[in-house]
Amino acid sequence: MAATETSTGEAGQETTTAPADPTDDLVSTHHTITAAGGELSYTATTGRIVLREEVITDGKFDGLKAKAEVHLTSYVVDSTEPRPVTFAFNGGPGSASVWLHLGVLGPRRVLSGDTGALAAPPYGLADNPETLLAESDLVFIDPVSTGYSRAVNGGEPADFHGYQRDIESVGEVIRLWTSRNGRWMSPKYLAGESYGTLRAAALAEHLQDKHGLYLNGLLLISSVLDMGTIRFTEGNDLPHVLYLPTYAAIAHHHGKHGDRPLPEVLEEAEKFASGDYAWALSRGARLPAFERADVIRRTAELTGLSEDYVDRANLRIEHLRFFTELLRSERRTVGRMDGRFVGWEPDAVGERMTDDPSVSGIIGAYSAAINHYLRQELDYANDLPYALLSNRVQPWSYKEFEGSSVSVVDKLGAAMRTNPHLRVHVAAGYTDGATPYYAAEHVLARLPIPEELRANIDVRYYPAGHMMYVHEPSRVQQSADLAEFIRQGG
Repeated sequence: MAATETSTGEAGQETTTAPADPTDDLVSTHHTITAAGGELSYTATTGRIVLREEVITDGKFDGLKAKAEVHLTSYVVDSTEPRPVTFAFNGGPGSASVWLHLGVLGPRRVLSGDTGALAAPPYGLADNPETLLAESDLVFIDPVSTGYSRAVNGGEPADFHGYQRDIESVGEVIRLWTSRNGRWMSPKYLAGESYGTLRAAALAEHLQDKHGLYLNGLLLISSVLDMGTIRFTEGNDLPHVLYLPTYAAIAHHHGKHGDRPLPEVLEEAEKFASGDYAWALSRGARLPAFERADVIRRTAELTGLSEDYVDRANLRIEHLRFFTELLRSERRTVGRMDGRFVGWEPDAVGERMTDDPSVSGIIGAYSAAINHYLRQELDYANDLPYALLSNRVQPWSYKEFEGSSVSVVDKLGAAMRTNPHLRVHVAAGYTDGATPYYAAEHVLARLPIPEELRANIDVRYYPAGHMMYVHEPSRVQQSADLAEFIRQGG
């Protein structure tokens, strides 16, 4: 950690010198857990490592300059056998890795409860016998300005708050850890959630091109690889189409489809969304009145909204409006991250909800758990606030995509074509209103890869939301699915 040095001059005046060069402050502890296959003994290492960049002055190498201190937590099983290693991070941008860390992958997990049965403060932690550590060593990375990660004293945090610099900095953490721990010959995976899936896909190409570091697989949880599929911008009808099956799934959860099975509802919603509904939106004022009336009726039936609302919305249901409208008659809202959650609004006629109950319902448990766990169980002390969700990264820079949609579909395609052994696991929640499952399907179907590489893609679905592991049956199944994916890849 960096410190500013002071000294007293000849006249007794105190002067301030440049900050001391920061150093790594990693702490290691040893633990055991009973997981799949028996007892695991492992070393947990947590703390901040210093990222440095090469400095070229007047065309000459001028050493390495510290730019950021990045917090990570690694778990390495005590074993003489070669093991895979998985680097994991969440998204946001602005999210720490706590969700994947204590939600599903790590050896300890938070007891947050679930919708309708949320845990009460001060919450709790428990061993995670389904931890992915049984199959792979784990490294959780908090990007700059999240968790305990920060720019160095005197540095510019905004330098890291953008697409390209984020890729470069997280990629450098992966390179450093791999080199320092002698893991270049280990099978390597990236696990990302939400924006972390976009980061992971871009990193696959970046690590190949810059460092010759080829991956065995990507674990994309609640995937978004093309922002154009989820951004409700003027003239872009695609999100309206791709969100409709998610609206139907959420409506089904809240009893709007009676006793119809969810698969039956989703099959109808998908067929309608990509067929008559997409056609109707494309026609605009050319759509005959009788056809419009039929589309209004079918949209209302699937989404659980009134025909009057669908009509006044001009057939186009924006997602935040949907979450606010679906249960308005009950003076309730539904969650964006997970439409199974419900909340209250002080203004029952508001256009958009002011709080996402699927975030506020669990963030307290995750915050308590990570702050307790790092200090009391992993012996790492840092007086900085651990930033679970940081607004400091905004505005996030996408300058590389000026004039075009933010998409890494081309980069993932390039990475898979260059490395035909790269496998991709995609996990999708039916009630995820942030990254809808049908949008992920849409993107994967358009991935620019040869037909023979499509067998490298594995997609799994869960009856829950963005953090599907909050739902206990989904957590157990997802853990098994992730473990199977790693085992198949070696």
